Order: sequence, then structure tokens, then C-alpha cells
Amino acid sequence: MPHGGPPDDRSLPAAVDELATDRAMVATDRWRTRQNESCPTVERPRGQMTAESPPRDETAQPTNAERIGVWLVGARGNVATMSIVGARAIATGRAETTGMVTERDPVSSLELPPVSAFVFGGHDIDPTSLVDQARRQCERNGVPDEETLASVRDDLDAVDERIEVGTAVNCGAAVTDDSDHLNRDLAIRTVVDQIRDDYESFRTAHEIDQLVVVNVASTEPELASPERYDTREALEDAIDSDDRDLPASVLYAYAAIGAGHPFINFTPSTGNALGGIQELAVDRGVPHVGRDAKTGETLVKSALAPMFAGRNLNVLSWEGHNILGNKDGLVLEDEANAAGKLSSKGDVLESILPDIGHNRVRIDYTPSLADWKTAWDYIHFEGFLNTEMTMQFTWEGSDSALAAPLVLDLVRLIVHADEFGEGGFQPHLASFFKAPIGVDEHDFSAQLHWLYDYAARHSDA
Repeated sequence: MPHGGPPDDRSLPAAVDELATDRAMVATDRWRTRQNESCPTVERPRGQMTAESPPRDETAQPTNAERIGVWLVGARGNVATMSIVGARAIATGRAETTGMVTERDPVSSLELPPVSAFVFGGHDIDPTSLVDQARRQCERNGVPDEETLASVRDDLDAVDERIEVGTAVNCGAAVTDDSDHLNRDLAIRTVVDQIRDDYESFRTAHEIDQLVVVNVASTEPELASPERYDTREALEDAIDSDDRDLPASVLYAYAAIGAGHPFINFTPSTGNALGGIQELAVDRGVPHVGRDAKTGETLVKSALAPMFAGRNLNVLSWEGHNILGNKDGLVLEDEANAAGKLSSKGDVLESILPDIGHNRVRIDYTPSLADWKTAWDYIHFEGFLNTEMTMQFTWEGSDSALAAPLVLDLVRLIVHADEFGEGGFQPHLASFFKAPIGVDEHDFSAQLHWLYDYAARHSDA
């Protein structure tokens, strides 16, 4: 059940309804007003409506916005590039929607914006053009193919014009060492203001109806003592006092949610997992979701581990070894950057199999693999009469091709939540993440049924 949710065994749909009631709800036409607001520092009790948050019109029927702004933090990375290529290829009929959860019943029954409505922009510190990034992926990985790349080349050029130089505060040397485009002397409040200005300039220039910010940047080192920022007041005081410990992911999330824009944290970085950010989201009635998307080995673990639990088999050891060759793999060579990733990958098994004897995950950079990721897992378990047995599996996939459709799914689903006034964290989207915010359940099947129940509840409304 979601952490912080109902104390008894009520169903998730009931829990979500209760959480939604407790949150500061937003009327479906509120977004135009709130997107022009700055991030206020005036506190109010959770759930209390003010002039900046009018009462929700329960009779309103949300309609999909015509232009959905998708602001990608890490806009020239592999996942972002593949997401843009995929969205534009789908929009022109060049590609199918295979891999998108929102294109399969029952989730497809929701009123979701089409990916053809997406207008992309973003932040990055890498000056390499999107066309060159996509070309590199095509040549090294075979994805996208030549024909698809040619069909979206003009789109990639257009998006490139909408990418601003971002910040990489506390992202680690593995991320920042090769960048000559960073101003490292700006005050933290100034960085936040510049980020928000970039969001708003993009929204205004391209007549965006709803803006969603998605963090798909490289993994940051873990934030030490995050409890320092457990309240909105503490976080805002830290920003105003130029606290140099705050990482970029938190600043992007704060700027987005404070301005009323839904936020998706696709990475293991702290971002919206910080207590102060979560309080801000509740106060502002803004949906947010994360963290660390579940696309490969951990996806298999979260589906397979419940089988061992369900059959009362004792897992003695579960050893996982991952090798990949893209920029993510290179960044994860740094122990500081890898720590958060390894933690979220390991925690899934600890949750489902609390009595597991040995649980270890390794991630190694293997340059020749490029965007292809291979995971080999060895499971040593014990059955009836203390009989010891083993299971092994190998997962090989294109890291970006597995991730990109989930980015598109999450944008569609968080826009839906925003239009229906469902602020705060989104328990029904737990199946997308290794470390879902506000949720302790890691069983993939259980998580998926929460999403199905959510779709059914909206279809019946």
C-alpha cells in the first residue's frame, strides 16, 4: 500500500480517492491561471483553498489540451532523443505504438492527449545536435533505422532550437567535467529563476496549453541527509540562503512544480522525492511522479520475485550483473553517481523477499555495447526438504527503446491527472518505477492492477 496512505486494508482506488480529497484540488481550467504564477513562499494548511487555487468544479469534464509542452531535462541524451524520434514517427504514421502502455486496454480507455500534440523543448549541457545524437544511435545501435531518422530530421532540427543550456549543480564530475557551457558561480535562487524563465518562455512562444517537465538526465550522486529539506519552508530557506548542497534535479522539480507544471522524475536522482518538494506539490495541487524508471532487469525482478514468495521458496542468493555501453553506463562508472541507482535496483527484491539471504547488483560500463544493455541474473533458492536449486535469466535490450515509450506514456498520464485535479504523487503509476514515490509495494502485477483500477474508475465516472 502507498506509504502515508490509509492505515487499514482498503483498496488502492479508495486510498487514491481519499488522498485526492485531502489534497489541494485544482479545477480543470485552473492551469492557464496558475502557469502565469510565480512560486509563492506563503504557507497555507494542506488542502486549504485560496484565491490562487479556486474550488474544483466537480461537474467539469476535462478535455485534452491541443498543445502539450514536453520539457526534457537532459534533452539531448539517448532516452530524450529516442522519445522525440518515436513521438514524431508515431505522429506521422511512420512508427507503431508497441511498448506504450497507454495504447493497450484498459489504459487506452482514458481521455489522453495524442503524442501528435507534444511540442518538445528542454535543457541540456551537451551542445551536440539532436540529429547528430540520433545519427549516432542509428549507426551504433540500429535504432532508429535510417528511414525513420530521415522522416523526423526536420522535427529534430526544430526541437534543437528549443533546447537551452541547463544547470548541472551537484551532478557529479562524471556529468560536468566535459562541459564548457556551465556558469558555476550563479546563486541557487538565480538558477531556479532562470530555469522557470526558460519554462515560461517556451510555453509562451509555442502557445503551449499544458507543460510537463520530465527529468531524463544522467544520474546524480545521492543527496546527503535529505531530511534537511523535509519541509517546503526548509527547502525554500535553503534556496534563498544559497545552499550549495542542493542538486540540479531538485531545482528543476522546484521550479516546475512551483510554477504549476507536472513533474516526472525518470531517473534515480533526488528530484521530487525530497519532502519539501512533495509538500510544495500538495500545496499547489500539482501532480508529480517518480523515480527511476523500471525498464529492464528490475522489471523482470519485480515480476519474477513474487513467484518465489507465492510458492514459499526460500531465495538464498540473487546476484545480478548489468553491462551497458551508453552515456548512462559511463556516468555510473563513478561510484557516487552509481550509489542511488544500485540502491533502487536492490530495494525491489528486499521489499518482495524480505528474508532473502544475499542480494547484490552490479553495473559495469562496457563501451562496445553502445545503447544495448545486458543483464544476467543468477538465483539460488531452496525448496521442499531443503533441496537447493537454481534459476538463471539473461535480459538483452536497447536501453533507450525500452525507456522512450514509457516517457510518452507518463506524459499522457500525468496530463490526465492534472486535468482531473489529481495533485500530489500518483500511486497508480508505481508500475513504471523502481522506487515509486509514496508506494512501498514493488510487485509488478499488483502495481499494474492499480493502474487498471484507475482506468476503470475513470471510465465508470
